[in-house]
Amino acid sequence: MSIRKFFAPTARQALREIHNELGDEAIIISNRKVANGVEIIALDNDDIAMMTRNSVDHKPQTVMPATVRKAHLDEMPAVAPRVEAFRPKVIRTAPQPTATVTAVQPQADKPQVVKIGVQDNSNNEGLLDEIKSMHDLLQQQISAMAWSDVQRQDPNRAGLLRGLLNAGFSSMLASQLVGKMPNGKEEGAAWIKQVLKNNLQISGTEDDIVTRGGVYALIGPTGVGKTTTTAKLAARAVVRYGSDKVALLTTDSYRIGAYEQLKIYGKILGVAVHAVKDTDDLKRTLISLRGKHLVLIDTVGMGQRDERVANQNEMFDATHVRRLLLLNSTSSGETLDDVVRMYYSEKVIGCIATKLDEAVTLGAVLDVALRHRLTMHYMANGQRVPEDLHPVNLDYLLHRTIKSAEHITPFTTRELDFPVLMAAGGPPQRATPSARVG
Repeated sequence: MSIRKFFAPTARQALREIHNELGDEAIIISNRKVANGVEIIALDNDDIAMMTRNSVDHKPQTVMPATVRKAHLDEMPAVAPRVEAFRPKVIRTAPQPTATVTAVQPQADKPQVVKIGVQDNSNNEGLLDEIKSMHDLLQQQISAMAWSDVQRQDPNRAGLLRGLLNAGFSSMLASQLVGKMPNGKEEGAAWIKQVLKNNLQISGTEDDIVTRGGVYALIGPTGVGKTTTTAKLAARAVVRYGSDKVALLTTDSYRIGAYEQLKIYGKILGVAVHAVKDTDDLKRTLISLRGKHLVLIDTVGMGQRDERVANQNEMFDATHVRRLLLLNSTSSGETLDDVVRMYYSEKVIGCIATKLDEAVTLGAVLDVALRHRLTMHYMANGQRVPEDLHPVNLDYLLHRTIKSAEHITPFTTRELDFPVLMAAGGPPQRATPSARVG
């Protein structure tokens, strides 16, 4: 990378020389008057593109699956759209690097060019950081103005988008839905609800784990409700197949009283409870339980970034155990996304949404289930065994989700906040609705 300094009697001549040397897309870092004319410092566009690529084009995003169930969202963009970055012609506030300059006195009739070899790396890095910061700021300002235009020109569409965000949906999914919906607030709201309903994957009777039987581990972070949900599923199986056809296992030897808690449930249900320590122990125990219709494994409660999560995944992979991921409905979308990434395996057959009774908004858990294509098997809304475990009712979940956006709280996105909030994802892109409903 090289920063170029141009001298000329007039700014017009200096800009002409910059155009000839660096092209139309050169970045002007600073300009100032000097004794015999003007001094302009410029940077090649290829250099600025290289510096800003990581901050603009490589932002980590969760990508919508290329194809979604029933192809209702198949033509939606994978990520939120954005405009090309605005490149200022004059930037007066960027700090100047300490450099070694070969001095050349400008002549009145000819612009002079001095190539600067930057010697101070720390100052150079500071200049790059400043340029990237100003680049991002300008992009956000332009995006905010674009979203302000959307609010003025299409207030119904903007209002529905705010509603989805306040319900807990990610800006990426919300933008895709609103970009495809038909005009009209009432028609748009019904359309969005129907598209969500058509694309969320719900287990049918043939996929019910109690009916199918087999070996399943309930996994997830601390406090998500694994032990209670294990007991609820076991109770359902006992009612249908009898206690001698059901077995409970636990890998939780860390939490005080974990084994005892599951053992109490087992005693109430008349079901045997086994504790396993490692992969070999689990293999032996599963061999001894081959005659059981349903074997449920309660797992260690640990944060999704705990290194033991990988060890647990390896243990279950080695024993071919299928898994159900429990998602806490009270968690933020960012946290749920992180949980899915850390716990995911091809043996994860779906999820169970827990703590619905404690959650104010449900958009985040539905958003994560849809984008990661997780089949929803059950929903849990309390501590009672087995009453507070139900088949997934999408009409109920979507009604609660949309209704929650109408309540005003300190965390509600207001109309004035909306352009600033959405600016980070880029300006909106109106798309012709093509997602089918029904």
